[in-house]
Amino acid sequence: MRLFQPLRLPPVALLWGGLSLSAMGDQIFGVALSWIATDVFGAAAGYLVALQALTILLVALFSGNLADRWDPLRCMLGADLVRAAALLLLVGLWLALASPTAPGLALTVIVLAIGQALFQPALQSVLPALVGQPGLLPAANGLFDGTDRSARLLGPGLLAILAGAIPLMHFLTINAASFLLSAGALVLIMRHHRPAGLGGAAGATGALPALDGIRRGIRAMRRHRLLGYVLASAGPLQGAWFAVFFLGLPLLLQQDGHGIGTYGVLIAAYGGANLLSNLVCGSLELPQRPQFRMFGSSLLVGTGMAAFAFIGGLPAEWQMTGFLAAALVSGIAGPLKDIPVAVLRQSRIPAGEIQAATRAMLAATSTGTLAVMLALPALLAWLPLAPVLFGCGAVAFGVGLIGLIRHAGWQEAPDPAPP
Repeated sequence: MRLFQPLRLPPVALLWGGLSLSAMGDQIFGVALSWIATDVFGAAAGYLVALQALTILLVALFSGNLADRWDPLRCMLGADLVRAAALLLLVGLWLALASPTAPGLALTVIVLAIGQALFQPALQSVLPALVGQPGLLPAANGLFDGTDRSARLLGPGLLAILAGAIPLMHFLTINAASFLLSAGALVLIMRHHRPAGLGGAAGATGALPALDGIRRGIRAMRRHRLLGYVLASAGPLQGAWFAVFFLGLPLLLQQDGHGIGTYGVLIAAYGGANLLSNLVCGSLELPQRPQFRMFGSSLLVGTGMAAFAFIGGLPAEWQMTGFLAAALVSGIAGPLKDIPVAVLRQSRIPAGEIQAATRAMLAATSTGTLAVMLALPALLAWLPLAPVLFGCGAVAFGVGLIGLIRHAGWQEAPDPAPP
């Protein structure tokens, strides 16, 4: 299958293996964190996600000129090691105090968010150099996008199986171990498979204004019509997604008497649909009209999220089926958009601007998540949960519908033929 061709390249195989493990740990941690937070704080758990989003936003806004000068592989390695240390520190505090503390959770979320905000742009810039063949970029992006998709299947599924067998805190230990394994893969790449010429962006200097990096990223994205709309709509779309899957769904399940195992099963179903869609999309070349996949994705995820609002009205014996169906419909959508966006960013934006463009996307998604999570606790005190879930689905659906209407006639220029 074309999707797996990049794995014939040793550095790509090493990086993919390490990221697959850390992505699984991330998903286990994400499910555990959302459950712990909503159990302890209720709707106010949204403020924890708001803190995460604010941290990513600040790092994306102000780190550009410095991060562009770093070796991207070393940046990724440092991000893995620091995140592992933060998780192990939280586990140690939990063991000492017999429960997770609000300051400990907040500090861990901040450190993990900093690591994510530095790791993702570096990954986007290093992947084309590791692959070395433009024709393999769709498959490579599908492969790496699939690490998160498969992790959403395997990580929460593993959590659902082990929920009663190991203490909740040690799901954080598993995540820390996964970051250390990812760091080990990066060390091997740096020692034995480093691409020639890979390093910080030329010409990046600390004398530039602090916000210059994010401005460069915004300009780079806006030069391409489809990427410009993706950037403009990323905030509302990401905010709606987090509102449903991080906060709304756990609250809905807890209201109906379900446990963390049910939540893990639903996120695993979402991840399974993600993975299946990824296997198909990652094996296809970038179409000349990618907007139909990209914005059709938002129509699907909006439909799935809105459907959660009506499941409580089903007979009890049908509710689990309804939850699974909504999770599956939502899960199919992700790769339809994410893979074309990644390929367009890596192939239509100059190499020196890829990290800046990725940070611009991180800033946009974090802004949306921050705004929604700050407003959501107050909104849920005023409105029932079901209308809020429906509204989030309507936002995602609207993003897709407007995108299709505005860009129906767009045709992407084909990639230049290799010399």
